[in-house]
Amino acid sequence: MCIIQTLLSARHIVPVDRENSVLENHSIAIDNGRIVDILPTQKALKTYSTNSHIEYDNHILMPGLINAHTHAAMSLLRGIASDIPLMEWLQNHIWPIEKKWLDENFVHDGSELAIAEMLRGGTTCFNDMYFFPQVTARVASTIGIRAVIGMIALEFPTAYAASPDEYLSKGLSLYDDYKTDHLITNVFAPHAPYTISDATFTKINSYANELDLPIHMHIHETKSEIEASIKEFGMRPLARLDKLGLVNPNLLAVHMTQLNQQEIQQVSEAGVTIIHCPESNMKLASGFCPTHELLKNNVRVIIGTDSCASNDDLDMFSEICSTALIAKGVSGEATAFSSQQAIRAATIDAAEALGLNDEIGSLEQGKSADIIAISCERIEGHPLYDIHSHLVYGTNSSRVSDVFVSGRQLLRDRILTTVSEDEIIAKTERWAQKFSQP
Repeated sequence: MCIIQTLLSARHIVPVDRENSVLENHSIAIDNGRIVDILPTQKALKTYSTNSHIEYDNHILMPGLINAHTHAAMSLLRGIASDIPLMEWLQNHIWPIEKKWLDENFVHDGSELAIAEMLRGGTTCFNDMYFFPQVTARVASTIGIRAVIGMIALEFPTAYAASPDEYLSKGLSLYDDYKTDHLITNVFAPHAPYTISDATFTKINSYANELDLPIHMHIHETKSEIEASIKEFGMRPLARLDKLGLVNPNLLAVHMTQLNQQEIQQVSEAGVTIIHCPESNMKLASGFCPTHELLKNNVRVIIGTDSCASNDDLDMFSEICSTALIAKGVSGEATAFSSQQAIRAATIDAAEALGLNDEIGSLEQGKSADIIAISCERIEGHPLYDIHSHLVYGTNSSRVSDVFVSGRQLLRDRILTTVSEDEIIAKTERWAQKFSQP
């Protein structure tokens, strides 16, 4: 018999393969953090020997979810300002708090809070955009979650950097520091067209081409953004980005609620990926991303939660459900954004967009063992007919029982194993008291 580190046996396994198959009574063999085999459980017991055999008799195993757009540290601002439009929300509430309180401690504690919540919801990888990204990278690596850390850029000074060149310099240093960390990768993260100059975009595009890294950015989020761009530049934001050479397969365009048919065709031909954040878009009344039209035009659509400040949770199962339901409601077609497509948007499609599909996004031999277990033991798990439909329309974060990243168990029976939930809550409450001071 072959000796391995861990064997996971389950009633149902959703590997997220091309056939959208569901494996019954199969096992996943794990060694050195990687999947070495997926095979029927009876055969696995005869083939492999391990001191760690975990049986999930009433669970679904699937790849860890990928949250494609976050501002992790902003979890400290959960619910601090609600029921107001985006620019008023930013200018009158979020930016003033950040100006007063933003520092490395803020980012450390906020990132810890977000990562703990994401792990408890089945997210094993997140794509982040925020200040002091080296702090978020350090916290993620220490806890053991996988993270794509954005090298943020803005034109105006903040507590993190004083100029566009300083943002980029610090970002490139971060990239060099984490080249050998198997959990941390990077993207460029200019905030938005309305906060970045043409000169800075040109530099970012040059670096992105040189390093072959994606560019992760808010684009076409609101109607007012479009109007302001036309007034200042004489063109819509996407047209401006295209003129600067940024509309290409490396572009990860967040939100994209304001698209016309010509722009849908443009992003399709250019190979742009759309990061859809339905619940944040709804809360801020930003509009609806035309996901059904995008999919019909072969545009890759993946899913993010945005920050807890504009969403109030980091529940990717909720976001997956909202993605599928809104697509049907907006298009008037019940077949829009199927459950299989929604699951792929939060797993393998996201992995491909982030350049991580050789490592994560599906359960396959040779890939990293980033795996989550969803419990079907309680009332909410019965009856169980269509597994994909059940995961999309009938599952939420509270059903996630166990989480593995690179074979390391980070959540066991709903308990975090590498960080203290009580300590995180205590630190969060101290920040809340500070923010409440006049």
